[in-house]
Amino acid sequence: MPGGNSSTKNPGKLARQLLFSEALLHSKASPPAPVTQQPTQHHNMSDPAQESTMDRILQEISAVDRRLEGMDNTMASLTAETKSIRLDIAGFQSRVLGLEQRVSLVEAHVASSWDRDQEPLYLRSKMTDLEDRSRRDNVRFLGFPEAIEGEDMNLFLREALPKLMGITFDPPLEFQRAYRLGPKRPDATTRPRTIIACFLRHMQARQIIQRARTHGTCQLDGQEIRISADFSQETSNHRRAFLALRPRLRQMEVKYGLFELARMWVMKNGVSQDFYDPEDLQSFLDGLQPLDTSISLSP
Repeated sequence: MPGGNSSTKNPGKLARQLLFSEALLHSKASPPAPVTQQPTQHHNMSDPAQESTMDRILQEISAVDRRLEGMDNTMASLTAETKSIRLDIAGFQSRVLGLEQRVSLVEAHVASSWDRDQEPLYLRSKMTDLEDRSRRDNVRFLGFPEAIEGEDMNLFLREALPKLMGITFDPPLEFQRAYRLGPKRPDATTRPRTIIACFLRHMQARQIIQRARTHGTCQLDGQEIRISADFSQETSNHRRAFLALRPRLRQMEVKYGLFELARMWVMKNGVSQDFYDPEDLQSFLDGLQPLDTSISLSP
């Protein structure tokens, strides 16, 4: 159907054909002019009128054709712009998908980085715990005069501790090692060095520490001897910081107790709570009343 296809593709040509056909039908359907005394003159006057009408019709058809061509161009431009917009949207969707994937990777990296940041703290805590466990059989003695032990520290402690503690040990005390901390001091008037004894039997070490906590300071031949468990440096710092808060606890009528390794138990208004960090305990006390600046947390 070539004729139909060309008319569909060119609407301006089709409109011209329709208008031209309508004009011809109109001219044929018009009634004949009446006979007058001057027929020749009337016939000569009707021809220019018909030509003028046809010219006007053709001009209108041309104008319509130009408008239709303009509409065709506009539609083609809109179609091209729509296609371009679709391509842009597809590109934006691809970029958004890529950005979402990159954000997911960044979030995963941040999460793994946070885990790596926490890992040193975890390892430090584990190392402190292991060090405290390795010291659990140790007991510290402060106050024994220098050189009182003679040449054999183990023998001295086996004989002195039963008298000092008022306990008969069965089996007798045995030590893995016993020694003084630091280099020997030539001046006997200075403060004596601390003795650390590592007991062979853990229960005997616990028994001595418990008796010292119950009776307080012990006396041997008029000499005051202080006894304590042996902790790592970090645990010792925590315990000193907890002990520095005891005046506030007593002032606020808060019951408390310091347990191994560095755990502070407190009770206020019938509610008990455990603290493992001195700063957490200080924040808890700050919430009960204003901070007394005369009491410092530093050991």
